[in-house]
Amino acid sequence: MKRLFAATPYNLDAALFILRVVVGIIFVMHGWQKVFQYGFAGVSAGFGQMGVPLPGIVGPAIALLELLGGIALIVGVATPLVAALLACNMVGAILLVHVKAGFFLPDGYEFALSLLGASLALALAGAGGYSVDAALDGRRPARR
Repeated sequence: MKRLFAATPYNLDAALFILRVVVGIIFVMHGWQKVFQYGFAGVSAGFGQMGVPLPGIVGPAIALLELLGGIALIVGVATPLVAALLACNMVGAILLVHVKAGFFLPDGYEFALSLLGASLALALAGAGGYSVDAALDGRRPARR
């Protein structure tokens, strides 16, 4: 039982895989909503109402970043770069939209802060062994 909770390379690869997939799904769903439900015009208008600068450019860019970046996280491709960009996205969301509502949901920054932390962790740690990044580097996942 102790081995299950030990910090082994196998557990690290598994943990990074879980983190990537869960965070990736969240970003994909938010990007999907922005792209396919609100549309670029709706996202731009919404960002404008929230006070985001250059909403006609930033809105569609964020929508595509969340959708495509989430997919990239799930498969583990360009993980440090994509995760860093998503972390910047969350800093912007916190500072421009959520901080004025305080910490707690529904409008506060606690959820965006969680995504910021997860994105920064992936930016620093990389994708782990179960990823396209690892396959391209010729690495194999750690074994028990």
